[in-house]
Amino acid sequence: MTDAYIYDAVRSPRGKGRPDGSLHELTAVALSAKILNAVKERNALDGHAVEDVIWGNVTQVGEQGGCLARTAVLASDLDQSIPGLAINRFCASGMEAVNIAANQIRGGAGMAYIAGGVEMMGRVAMGSDGAAIAVDPALAMKTYFVPQGISADIIATEYGFTRDDADQLAMESQRRAAEAWKDNRFARSVITIRDQNGLPILATDEYMRPGTDMQALGALKPAFKDMGEQMPGFDKIALLKYPHLERIEHIHHAGNSSGIVDGAAAVLIGNKEFGEKFGLKPRARIRATAKIGTDPTIMLTGPVPVTQKILADSGMGISDIDLFEVNEAFASVVLRFQQAFNVDPARVNVNGGSIAMGHPLGATGAIIIGTLLDELERSGKGVGLATLCIASGMGAATIIERL
Repeated sequence: MTDAYIYDAVRSPRGKGRPDGSLHELTAVALSAKILNAVKERNALDGHAVEDVIWGNVTQVGEQGGCLARTAVLASDLDQSIPGLAINRFCASGMEAVNIAANQIRGGAGMAYIAGGVEMMGRVAMGSDGAAIAVDPALAMKTYFVPQGISADIIATEYGFTRDDADQLAMESQRRAAEAWKDNRFARSVITIRDQNGLPILATDEYMRPGTDMQALGALKPAFKDMGEQMPGFDKIALLKYPHLERIEHIHHAGNSSGIVDGAAAVLIGNKEFGEKFGLKPRARIRATAKIGTDPTIMLTGPVPVTQKILADSGMGISDIDLFEVNEAFASVVLRFQQAFNVDPARVNVNGGSIAMGHPLGATGAIIIGTLLDELERSGKGVGLATLCIASGMGAATIIERL
């Protein structure tokens, strides 16, 4: 099997996903084109150097609808001979794009791909595309559907995580993210987004709240308590599925859940011959990829079984992994991962995560792969694992090895 290498990883800063966010003036296509152009320019690629652009985005409606990947290619400086594939595996879309590209290369289908994703959450509202699992009563009843925030609180209740546990993790995410930016740890991956006149629009992640402390977090109301306990009463649905729980403890709020932001990211993946052709040195090898389906009600536990799967498939153990990136969709997701594998928190999300910097749904999977690679290089570590929980009950993971 042909090895698949990472040659570059590029991302935008994450802008607040609201009308006053710095990236709000850009469409998903426009921001995607800027990222694609950056990959082309940084690596001195011919316009038609890659086989395909595989691009994830979750809310595929309106200006994020159609085959956004192909539209982004046409809006960029890449050659029109490059097609585009838009994919949606919810929060893992950006990672799945990378994994598909890597496996295409490993199977001999082309020399190189650009893979990643985008989400402009301030322009295209999450959930505005509709979802049968939520709106079809027969399917919702069959699957015991509850919103993700309720699922996060179910995890906390099932596995014994308190509000203080979640808030401590959130505070640490903010501290680590601020330290990472202060130390310039994202410099290799993050590009400044500029307007049509070349003036800077955004150069750093703007969602962060570095002064966050336990007192500030303690003042926030639980975000999902009312929808759980009042109409339509999602707690009752959850307790039908999990009758051993006496009640659902609502510990999550805006401060210990991922932020709504805008952003895009790309990873340049190719075989050995591609690097030789363009004079590029590979930064990492993609050792393994995996995906799995899980319980759709508790929904967000996917990082645990998909990590078990990817380790088994690759003949590795948890001790073989030096660093972990576990998407901070909600605090309980990361707490459960650390609990399940007895992993030292100092090895998980070393530079903060989505609680501090935000979670641009379709881009996050590619972002955390790039973040993991940067940290492996900075720290001199060898092997890293990135993983995300996914809506409707799924998990995805990627293992990379620094070269």
